[in-house]
Amino acid sequence: MTMDSTHRSPLNRRDLLARGAAAVAVASIFPAPSIAQAAYPSRPIRVIVPFAAGGPSDIIARILAEALYEPLGQSVVIENRAGGGANIGIGMAARAEPDGYTLLATTSAIVINPSLYKTIPFDPIKSFAPISDLAITSQMLSVLPGYANSLAEFIAKAKEQPGKLNYSSPGLGTQAQLTVELLKLRAGIDITHVPFTGGPPALQALLTQTVQLVTNAVPTSESVARQGTIRALAVSGEKRWPSLPDVPTLVESGYPGFVTDTFAGLFAPAGTPKDIVDRLAKATQQALARPEVAARARQAGFQVIGGGPEVLAARVAREVPFNRDIITRAGIEPR
Repeated sequence: MTMDSTHRSPLNRRDLLARGAAAVAVASIFPAPSIAQAAYPSRPIRVIVPFAAGGPSDIIARILAEALYEPLGQSVVIENRAGGGANIGIGMAARAEPDGYTLLATTSAIVINPSLYKTIPFDPIKSFAPISDLAITSQMLSVLPGYANSLAEFIAKAKEQPGKLNYSSPGLGTQAQLTVELLKLRAGIDITHVPFTGGPPALQALLTQTVQLVTNAVPTSESVARQGTIRALAVSGEKRWPSLPDVPTLVESGYPGFVTDTFAGLFAPAGTPKDIVDRLAKATQQALARPEVAARARQAGFQVIGGGPEVLAARVAREVPFNRDIITRAGIEPR
């Protein structure tokens, strides 16, 4: 019997199963828009800080983590993974799943360590997707009151006693050490480096007169400088530090182009989807633009940058060779 177009043969169970399997196969070839991506983030985000709690990168990371809850709607949890001159934590972040749920907040170690170590578990450019250039802080060169009233006076003393003066820093290969090593090259002086494991003990070495000069990031030494316990001779930023308006920059002290800020940046593992990176960058810029967040950063010794992925990528590309040049010219042997 012939059936018209308004009638169809009833489907048996075998037909239904076959059609269902075909539908699944088609769906696997042409997937629907990603629900996971659309809902990102759907769980807390981990941010690895490759230093101990209380350091500059930890401070700015915690300020940011709290501020990101509002634009992202998820908690941001800080995980300190110190050790190996920051290589352990940075390497962990480089190997993490590129799904946007493990990020890295680090300072200038990411652009210094490639020239400071013979082998490292990451590539500063290939291993990461830059998210945001968060903030900067300057290095501050200080002496005890009465020892020298200016950087020029300190350099004159160093030239009178070549090889006899010492300076302290928070550690080998830190931006603080490289700042003085570059000053030695630019000024033609010979002073000996005494490294410590952190800013506070480096400062204590000056206070006990173990060294004649200390170089530290502003957050470590700012309060004692303002109290008059130490005398700040210069800061290494492009501009004078807002809370230390009487302290000249190294540029103003006679060294054109001498800028060695320590920066804090937020990165994702390479391969993280661009829409997730863009979402994180936008949320970070929104968070850092809030006046109360910028005020907390300033109070902690940072100036907010809030640049996007392109700004951070440009900084990394610029500072890797810059620091390599200092390390090479200063004769610092890779470890």
